[in-house]
Formats: sequence, C-alpha cells, structure tokens
Amino acid sequence: MSFISQSSPHAHATNSTQKVMLTVAAATTPGFIALVYFFGVGVIINLALAIIFSLALEALVLYLRKRPIKFYLSDCSALVTAILLGLALPPYSPWWLIFVGCIFSIVVAKQLYGGLGFNPFNPAMIGYVVLLISFPVNMTLWTAPVGFANTPSLAEAFSSVFLNAPLDGYTGATPLDAFKQSQGETVAEIYQNESIFSDAVIAGAGWEWVNLGFLLGGLFLLWRKIFSWHAPVAMLATLTVCSFLFYNGGSDSGAPVLTHLLSGATMLGAFFIITDPVSSAVSQKGRLIFGACIGLLVFMIRHFGNYPDAIAFAVLLMNFAAPFIDYYTLPRSYGHNKSRRATEKVDV
Repeated sequence: MSFISQSSPHAHATNSTQKVMLTVAAATTPGFIALVYFFGVGVIINLALAIIFSLALEALVLYLRKRPIKFYLSDCSALVTAILLGLALPPYSPWWLIFVGCIFSIVVAKQLYGGLGFNPFNPAMIGYVVLLISFPVNMTLWTAPVGFANTPSLAEAFSSVFLNAPLDGYTGATPLDAFKQSQGETVAEIYQNESIFSDAVIAGAGWEWVNLGFLLGGLFLLWRKIFSWHAPVAMLATLTVCSFLFYNGGSDSGAPVLTHLLSGATMLGAFFIITDPVSSAVSQKGRLIFGACIGLLVFMIRHFGNYPDAIAFAVLLMNFAAPFIDYYTLPRSYGHNKSRRATEKVDV
C-alpha cells in the first residue's frame, strides 16, 4: 500500500496571493467610481495606462531575470500596485509621468529588491514620491470637481494625456491645498473664500465621497479579514486626536478633523497602503505603533510641512522603521517564557 507524500501544512490555503490581491483591487471600486464621477474620464485613463505600463515592465524584468513570466504576473501584485498608483495621480496626467512612476514602482522599488515579499518600501508610494519631488507642477494639477468647472471632453482628455496639452480653466485647488495656501486666514474665511467648500460640505466637494468610497472598500476588506484593524484604526485615531488638539478656528488653526479625515488620500492610505503586509510591521502591537506613527507624521507634515497631503512620505518613513518596530514587539515564541529579543540579549 502506497501513501501520498505531502508536506505540511495539509490544509488548503484559504487566501492565495492572487485571491487577496484581486479582493483588494475589487475593494477600490467605490472610491474609483466616486473619483470618476467627480473628476472625469481622466481617472480611467490614468488607471488603464498604469496597469498596462506596470504589467509590461514586470514582464520585461521577469524576462531579463529568466523567471517564469506567467507564474509571477498571475499573483496580481503588479496589478494592485498599478491601481494604487493610478488612483493617487492627478486625473489627466501625461502618459510619460505615469510611465516614470511605474518604472520606479515596479522596476526599482519591487523587482530590484527581488520581487514580491522582498521590497522594504511600498512600491506605489515610491513611484508617487519620486514623481512628486521631480515634477511638482504636474502632480498638483488636480481638476476641479464636477459642479465647480466643466469636465474636460474625451478629446481634451486624450490631448492632455498624450500631447501634454494644458487644461487651463479646469484645474483648481484641493481642500488641503486651500488650507496650505491660505495661511493667515481663519477657518471661517477659508470656507468663505474657497469655492471648493460650500454649506453642504466640510472636507471639500467631491473629496468627501471619494474618501467615503475608500472607507467602504476598507471595511469590506476588514470584513473579509484581508488584514487586521490595528494599523488603520491607530492611524485614523491619531490623526483625529492631533487635528482636534490643534484646531481653534483662528488664523493659526489647523484644518478641522473631518477635513483631515475626508480629504486627500486619507482613507486610501489607511486601508489600502499602510496595510501592505510586506512593508509594514508584523505583530499586532507593532501595527498599532506603525499606524499611530503614520497618523502623527501625516498631521505634522500637513500642518507644519510644505506638502498639503502627506500619506506617501509618512508611509515611506515608517517603512524605514518597520524592522525596528518588529524587533521590539516580537511576540513570545511558543514554548518559551521570554521573548526572542530578551533571549538574544541574555545570550549576548
């Protein structure tokens, strides 16, 4: 009688990498729909180009590394990186800007480190920060939301993306830009002078719905247990506390709490970026510290720094610190009374 030789664990994995990545990609749908509704077809063009460029670059590098292309592309990690980068870029970005971002996200931040599982930094945020530092003008040209300016036609969209035609008359300040550029004015004056704010909105027209869409997708991922609640809750709680403490309504006041929470890339960062299992902390205690530090850095950069939004910088800075956090928050090894760190110190 022969027995089947099978290595442990014998239970089938409930979440393959491909399944997790496709679930994350699907969860971005509510936020994506809100972005398209308020900012136009440029969001779709961004996403399509980012996906095409990312998959092509991943395939090229895999070919040069003599790795099986179909096997590695099928894990859909490059697809998720492309989606996150495409959603973060301003609509109607030039094609070359998206291409450069994909090069740094896929080739530099991911493949040069060895591929999925070896990258110490979030690939999409590496590409975004490189573009923000290198091409600040292009990275701040967000179109005004629907109702505040005419949405570019399809012909104008393609001219902007592929011919680098300017979209004069279509762009406007984001809510966080408005607060950053209106220093010296009280919060009431900012709300009165900036057209993106109205009686019906607090965090900026369109941006509230975009962030609520990503919040809905993030709650879906929590329900599916794709990641734990520790990092997102810690980040949002810290950002809430800091913005509440520094808000007084005067000329030296920070933005209101809801403006911080429902503007920019707050919810996209909280549920889709800082939860990256490769570049974040590992333990539950470590994820709480990791998320809280990101929330603190986001507020500090928004309130005291030169950049209106700060998700990418905060995430990359904490990617640096993730191994340090893991070292001091390692759980006790099974069968041992002391943590591994304490054991290492005794051995030394």
